[in-house]
Amino acid sequence: MAYTKQDIMRIAKEQNVRFIRLQFTDLLGTIKNVEIPVSQLEKALDNKMMFDGSSIEGYVRIEESDMYLYPDLDTWVVFPWVTEDRVARLICDIYLPDGRPFPGDPRGILKRCLKEAEEMGYTAMNVGPEPEFFLFKTDEKGNPTNELNDQGGYFDLAPTDLGENCRREIVLTLEEMGFEIEASHHEVAPGQHEIDFKYANALKAADQIQTFKLVVKTVARQHGLHATFMPKPLFGMNGSGMHCHISLFKGNDNAFYDEKDRLGLSASARYFMAGILKHARSFAAVTNPTVNSYKRLVPGYEAPCYVAWSASNRSPMVRIPASRGLSTRIEVRNPDPTANPYLALAVMLFAGLDGIKNKMALPAPTDRNIYVMTEEEREEQGIPSLPLDLKQALDELLTDEVICEALGDHALAHFYELKEIEWDIFRTQVHQWERDQYLTLY
Repeated sequence: MAYTKQDIMRIAKEQNVRFIRLQFTDLLGTIKNVEIPVSQLEKALDNKMMFDGSSIEGYVRIEESDMYLYPDLDTWVVFPWVTEDRVARLICDIYLPDGRPFPGDPRGILKRCLKEAEEMGYTAMNVGPEPEFFLFKTDEKGNPTNELNDQGGYFDLAPTDLGENCRREIVLTLEEMGFEIEASHHEVAPGQHEIDFKYANALKAADQIQTFKLVVKTVARQHGLHATFMPKPLFGMNGSGMHCHISLFKGNDNAFYDEKDRLGLSASARYFMAGILKHARSFAAVTNPTVNSYKRLVPGYEAPCYVAWSASNRSPMVRIPASRGLSTRIEVRNPDPTANPYLALAVMLFAGLDGIKNKMALPAPTDRNIYVMTEEEREEQGIPSLPLDLKQALDELLTDEVICEALGDHALAHFYELKEIEWDIFRTQVHQWERDQYLTLY
């Protein structure tokens, strides 16, 4: 919805809003906010609110720390779960004191990449995300336990799916905040859930993913549960992904659709897909950015480990859903919900645009179940695997000029440094598995 400054001032007064959270996202995808009293709202709407960027992960050094928050008025929403002294939210872009967009702002990075698409004639990149999450019970202190809140399976109902009431309340809360919910169901693993909301342009979709995570965690806590978007919280069970349905539009026309093509796919769709496949190993560090992400990307749990595409089976990384016409799209299945959505959509967009610019040849589809193929068969068909761990993904990232350009020098350097530290801490840690395996044996 489009709001003016006057609309926001009026609604704040009418709904007794007392505090406003000026929200933004750090490089790791964590939501940050500066909370101001309503008396400062006009100042914020005039882009005059400052904060110290040196305290935010991956932002700037102490000697260049002043940053300005520029609220996007269309992101105004009053949180429905606070009834007294109400709290509202505005998502902000980050600017430097000289009026330039801050090059390390993830939202700004996505906007820059979308501008490139616009210059190529694409007026919109539409994205339909499917973030999955687990619900765990909490202990008497409110801390998460390892105990799931149900033993349900795919599409189960209560009483097996004990998360149903919590999930229903999440849906109602999201709808109050302007989401159009398309489906809500129990996922394959016990305690695992998925709520799908209607596609939107890429910037709004990324904003919605961040809002979605906040709502899910808030409502779960009200039900005495802990919601986690960790990709693989439990060994031996399916992990949580965030499949992204992507299409490009030129005005009102879906640039991915061609009714004359056997699969209904335009040349642009095929080039875009070829770009996604070519750069997949390099952008994995961004779409799957944690040590734990690579515990999900293993055979046997329906997660895509192999860089291939198909219109008829779900084992490859890219799938073509059956809908055609305006709904023609590709589904990129490897991202997980720990990804910073702004950066993840930016790198996938740049990968696809590179395919279009260079008219990349799309490999043949893989219509066999890749999980049952031998390594030799996969090699024969030219099907590489995604990186096996975060270190491998980071190494691949640095070799790819296109993905590095999508992130920009500032974000790339800081992101890489933070992730290298994360990998090093994991690599040098002694894990319980090692003690179980070796302590008595040696």
